[in-house]
Amino acid sequence: MINEVLAVCLAYLAGSIPFGLLLSLWVRGQDLREEGSGNIGATNALRTGGVGLGLATLALDATKGLLGYLAGSLLLREAGPVAPGWQAAVLLAPVLGHCYPLWLRFRGGKGVATALGVLAVAEPWLLPVSLVCFLALALPSGYVSLGSLGAAAAAAGAAFWLLGPAGVSWGVLAVAVVIFVRHQENIRRLWTGTEAKVGRPGGAKGKRER
Repeated sequence: MINEVLAVCLAYLAGSIPFGLLLSLWVRGQDLREEGSGNIGATNALRTGGVGLGLATLALDATKGLLGYLAGSLLLREAGPVAPGWQAAVLLAPVLGHCYPLWLRFRGGKGVATALGVLAVAEPWLLPVSLVCFLALALPSGYVSLGSLGAAAAAAGAAFWLLGPAGVSWGVLAVAVVIFVRHQENIRRLWTGTEAKVGRPGGAKGKRER
């Protein structure tokens, strides 16, 4: 039981490193939480800091998801056979760390890049499924949020379709739920037609996402 709890905590802590915020402070001397949508993820970094900052944030957020899940899984396996519930918890933990980091009073990003890093280790075959769905929705519409939501839903559906109710499937579903929760403001703006497209200022005027 101790190994399992430590594995989840380790994965969470890895995911909670706010690379977008740290990079923005280091490169531009600006607090990403006070710019654009107020989000610390790659999309807001791209909109407020340019392509370089956006791509660097994306890469580091994905890497922390990959390493967080990998480290947690290795520690989990030391305890013997892995129960599906713990497998799902370790898969979810890096994404929860990114979305609800302890260091930032649980106000983090939206978890998409971190989730991609987790999937790269947990079930790599889900990456092309998610990517195709993301591109199919984001490119024609210009809405990154719409592509992200579609990718999350597609990954969860594909996991249950091909793996059945396994621990990984439940973990991917939990990640998708968190991503949808973190995108609730985007969903409202998509519904009302006020969501920002790529290359335009993010978030509703005068209101940052929380």
